[in-house]
Amino acid sequence: MQQFRKSGQEIEEGIPNPIVLFDGVCNLCSSVVKFTISRDPNGIFRFASLQSEAGQFFLNKFGLSTEDFDSFVLIEGDNFFLRSTAVLCLCKRLKGLWPLLYLLIIIPRPLRDFVYNIVAENRYKWFGKKEECFIPSPDINNRFL
Repeated sequence: MQQFRKSGQEIEEGIPNPIVLFDGVCNLCSSVVKFTISRDPNGIFRFASLQSEAGQFFLNKFGLSTEDFDSFVLIEGDNFFLRSTAVLCLCKRLKGLWPLLYLLIIIPRPLRDFVYNIVAENRYKWFGKKEECFIPSPDINNRFL
């Protein structure tokens, strides 16, 4: 089984929790991760930046580009979801009224992804970019691969 090292802790590929892959240098993406963590009190989701060793492993595993960081990826077991579908599937599992956003899944994916792609293409311009990947605080560090 593939393993990753992080602060001496081994994390196996077969993690039962959903995994969110995000652009680690994007301010919007990092904000979405923080938003998710605050609405996921049971710690269901795990996170990895697309640029990290774990992120690259999962991109390779599913045959996705390891150089294109415009996509938000949600991995659940042997399935993965991209772009707007990933965001909606994530919202479906959050606390509060956020699962209601999943109703937008009825909008055809090409239309949803068209809007998603506009935001993705402009995210650095609109929200900024960090020089290095998002580094979690010690209290949430165990949620990151």
